[in-house]
Amino acid sequence: MSAAVAHGARRRAWPARALDLHVGLVLAFLALPTLAVVPMSFNAAEFLIFPPPGYSTRWYAAFFERREWWGSAITSLVVAVLATAIATVLGTAAALAIARGRVPLRGAVAALLLTPMMVPAIVTAVALYRVFAAWGIAGTIPGLVAAHVVMALPFVLVNVSAVLNRMDWTVLRAARSLGASPLYAFRRITLPMIRPGVLAGALFAFLTSFDEVVVSLFMTGIGAMTLPVQMWTGIRFEINPIVAAVSTMLILVTASTFTAFALLRRTP
Repeated sequence: MSAAVAHGARRRAWPARALDLHVGLVLAFLALPTLAVVPMSFNAAEFLIFPPPGYSTRWYAAFFERREWWGSAITSLVVAVLATAIATVLGTAAALAIARGRVPLRGAVAALLLTPMMVPAIVTAVALYRVFAAWGIAGTIPGLVAAHVVMALPFVLVNVSAVLNRMDWTVLRAARSLGASPLYAFRRITLPMIRPGVLAGALFAFLTSFDEVVVSLFMTGIGAMTLPVQMWTGIRFEINPIVAAVSTMLILVTASTFTAFALLRRTP
């Protein structure tokens, strides 16, 4: 009897294993073109060639030697950190207001805040440029930060709202009934319970801001050039492997960020 049960369990496990294998092959197929830039970044030639005729780290050194490259990387980092901080605070507050507050037309407000995620980026870019140009902040760091906040806020709202929809509100009501102030209850009860959603939203907000290129093309200026815009310019006017070197570093940064987030989520 036990042998028959084990045989049946193995037969049921084969479809799951086949599905895992299929998904793994599809993911590998999608990732291989991206990983092809890694050997190209060590190209010893003057142009992008695959496979490389020789290997060298000269293009990584060129990244740190040329101010327009490392300067744009610093600008992207500063803009992404500021945009992430602002978007995380505003997105969390908006999610709490929509989930628990007495906000009129909550569905319409949520749809409006999620608009940058749903409409093409070029539409958002044109609209933001029209408004920011009238305000005189187009092509400036504050304008870039504000534009990236608009693009990143929906990711915070979605992740925090997902946690709030599964939250047990009786704990918060019990704390309030025992005399806890709204701020104390939020700091000691609500925030620890929604922390996974806040962290996930902040992660996606940071990556969205750091990798944004369409909106940044409209908002960039002489003193506000982001790394994705510099890469786009380099591809247009310089076809050298420094773009592949920067892409490889971005892949490492993204992979490290997701790995750190996964480790943080596993930490009790």
